Amino acid sequence: MHLNGWDIALLLVVSVQATLVAYVRQPRSKALLVMFPFPFSVAYLALGRPVDATNVLGLALLLLFIHGVRWLHLHGKRPIVLAIVVAACLYGLLGSAITRVLPRQEWIFWTTCVAVLALGATVLRLQPHRDEPMYRSSLPVYVKLPIIMAVVVSLILSKQWLQGFMTVFPMVSVMAAYEARHSLWTLTRQFPVLILIMVPMMTAMHLTQPHVGPYGALAIGWLVFAAALPVAERLKDRSSRSDPVNVPANGL
Repeated sequence: MHLNGWDIALLLVVSVQATLVAYVRQPRSKALLVMFPFPFSVAYLALGRPVDATNVLGLALLLLFIHGVRWLHLHGKRPIVLAIVVAACLYGLLGSAITRVLPRQEWIFWTTCVAVLALGATVLRLQPHRDEPMYRSSLPVYVKLPIIMAVVVSLILSKQWLQGFMTVFPMVSVMAAYEARHSLWTLTRQFPVLILIMVPMMTAMHLTQPHVGPYGALAIGWLVFAAALPVAERLKDRSSRSDPVNVPANGL
């Protein structure tokens, strides 16, 4: 096993972000922490590839991953670790397969952006708000952090097969799904919001990288992310206010 400098940077970033998720009590705060694209930023620089349709399609697979975990654990009655492993493997297999066959034409990128944005908006509208219990990891940091780092290393090793899908591989989300296993509904509801923010960010990077290089494109992308975050959160809150009050605990 060999980890280069970017791998180590990604390991540190993901481990810190996942540890923060573990020790936050509020379900909404856990979900919000998952959204910040620090792993995406490091993985993007590490891969050295321009943003293309695989990055955007990765967001759709990320949504599939987190709902797969929720469905397997809550409806399929599978242990949370097994549910996460199965969903993560499905992400990896689909990402690897799509990478091999997806054309690289420009129209594919723009069609993918429109389709994934529509998916995010639709899922956000169809999934109502639900109050869930607070939970905070009881393990001390010196026990939790090595476990997180070991999981992240195993995920980093898969990057060569995933290409652009690696930038949004659920590295933080794998740990977040485990730590938020008592509030998976709240966590899954945050991922359509992530799509509504990340697609504009990726679009800006796609357009600007040929002119300003990867670092400049990433900086512009973060400016777009910062501008889109409050707008997307307001859309989610507005959707919550219009949702039905009584939602069955096993609904959706």
